[in-house]
Amino acid sequence: MTTFLPLSHPKPDAAEFINILMGRTPQVRTPLVEYIVDDVVMKPIVEGLLGRRWVSFGPDRESQKAYLDNFIEFWYRMGYDFVRFEQSLAFPESKLIIADAAPGSPKSREWADEHHSALSSWNDFETIRWPKVEEFDFFPYEYLNAHLPEGMGLISSHGGGIFEHISWMMSLEGFCSALISDPSLVKAVADRLGDLMTDFYRHLLDLDRLVAVFPGDDMGYNVGTLISPNDLRTYFLPWHKKFASMAHERGFPYFLHSCGNLEKIMNDLIDDVKIDGKHSYENNIIPVQDFQKRYGERIAVLGGMDINILGACSPEEVRVQTRFLVETCGARGRYAIGSGNSIPSYIAPENYLAMVDEAVKISGVAVAQHPN
Repeated sequence: MTTFLPLSHPKPDAAEFINILMGRTPQVRTPLVEYIVDDVVMKPIVEGLLGRRWVSFGPDRESQKAYLDNFIEFWYRMGYDFVRFEQSLAFPESKLIIADAAPGSPKSREWADEHHSALSSWNDFETIRWPKVEEFDFFPYEYLNAHLPEGMGLISSHGGGIFEHISWMMSLEGFCSALISDPSLVKAVADRLGDLMTDFYRHLLDLDRLVAVFPGDDMGYNVGTLISPNDLRTYFLPWHKKFASMAHERGFPYFLHSCGNLEKIMNDLIDDVKIDGKHSYENNIIPVQDFQKRYGERIAVLGGMDINILGACSPEEVRVQTRFLVETCGARGRYAIGSGNSIPSYIAPENYLAMVDEAVKISGVAVAQHPN
């Protein structure tokens, strides 16, 4: 059961949200953050709590506008200071698709095909149809930018990072093989992806309600990076450095979502790439409170509610963990509360709402009562 949600009269303050995470303002409250909330979780909240008619994002402008109106209202009435939105250029990628197993979900789920690729040779590189940024439909970004309530900001990015897309295009197996047999092909593909994403970001950075760039690029797994740290430094981190520099030149922070154990490249991300905040944590790798002890004086810490807790525990247990994170990480500053990864379709709406409702309930109290 929610107590405070949906908020009747939200007072979003995107400028304060950014200032808290950048350490410019004392943490007078612990703001909410989220990377993605799946439509399967969002729909019953939009219909049941907000009393709105759900409309799926379709190919026509009217359905897109209706979906985006609900999208804005959801983030606004849940108490966020921003909406976060992403879409990807249409890169040729090999995916495995099955029906989503989440109860009531009409969607399908996609996994990268780790063995069969859309690009495995120089001939493929030259002949496949690479997307053109000038043909991409930026309407959803522009509509959100033009229709945000007063005080809200837009946090955005290209959907998926260079490392993710190259491993999806070449397959993880083919990509790893090419790192050994033909590294020049890997560099060519990474650079083509980077150039296209650079042009994509040039468009996003012109949006006047943008307050932060927040991409995702999963580079790790439980015990380490998916490829050697040196290969990440050679082919991929320079592109993140470029994107971060583009954001910083316009006065925006660059937050990074990246799953897995990134310990061997964290100093590179902080000192060379110059990320301003890190998102995505798993308790079996490093709990967010321990990560914050290690790096929290250098960057902002975003989220950290372990997905296993959100997915498998009771709403009351979720509330207890939410309070712990606000009282522990929020007390140290430069922290926003949210999931450790995202809100996928299999998370019960009741558990998601328990986290957000508890955070709204205690925001601004715990930081004053629980010093570091």
